[in-house]
Amino acid sequence: MTNVSTVSYDFVTCDLLDDHPQTQVMSPSIDGKSFRNFGGRKAFGGEVVTVKCFEDNSRVKELLATEGAGKVLVVDGGASMRCALLGDLIGESAVKHNWAGVIVYGCVRDVDALSQLDLGVQALAAIPQKSNRKGAGETGLTLSFGGVSIAPGNYIYADNNGILVSAEKLTGL
Repeated sequence: MTNVSTVSYDFVTCDLLDDHPQTQVMSPSIDGKSFRNFGGRKAFGGEVVTVKCFEDNSRVKELLATEGAGKVLVVDGGASMRCALLGDLIGESAVKHNWAGVIVYGCVRDVDALSQLDLGVQALAAIPQKSNRKGAGETGLTLSFGGVSIAPGNYIYADNNGILVSAEKLTGL
């Protein structure tokens, strides 16, 4: 297990938004659920990579096993509360491959282990049920949830204040 990061980030989402008012702000509540921090990094950001999948984390696992170079995987899991799309083993793979974080519009599991990883993780909820793996899912799509559009190559910034999406890099990460 990789220890929690001591890296400090040079942003707070509140300040970024004050300096860049054109930035999209994700709704703090989606279908009665709010994004929560589950990873060891409480503030994280980077260039966006997208995947859309429903109750199948095959593409999540595949992507997080490739070089991340400080990017953030944004997963549109359709807000499913029936199974997790990320757990400790896939999270460890993400750390090994240099991903900055993962944002899941859905659930995660193994939350105690995820909290010890040098990885930003935000999701709607936790559930112990793992997902099915049938090879389903699409990558490289523009995603829409929480009142924002998130395209591959956008930049995303997340901390305990919320999640911001920008078409351009707002700060050095």
